[in-house]
Amino acid sequence: MGKFDDAVESAKAQCKAQKIPVNEELLRAVCKSLGPSLYKRDANTVAATQKHELETIKKNFLIKKLGLEDGPKLDKAIQKAIDKIGRSNRNKQRGVFYYILVRDLKQESKFI
Repeated sequence: MGKFDDAVESAKAQCKAQKIPVNEELLRAVCKSLGPSLYKRDANTVAATQKHELETIKKNFLIKKLGLEDGPKLDKAIQKAIDKIGRSNRNKQRGVFYYILVRDLKQESKFI
């Protein structure tokens, strides 16, 4: 397996550990959209306790990339993703985090 496949397998393992249902095709597409950041340890994790990190996710991923409108719905979706992966889990993989957001906000059609 290559680096990408290893990263997807790691994301699948985190989903399974947190009992998050996996649509492998969607997970692969979301991971692929992350580009090189998928392979950088620091960039591949979400610092959910840092407000600026969550604002960046909202602004750059949810609003710019997915084309969603800013509002409380996005903030709730981000908090829900944090809860699903586990607030105490310090290794929130970005691919899993974004996968949850895409699925919960029903944006699958933008990836598959």
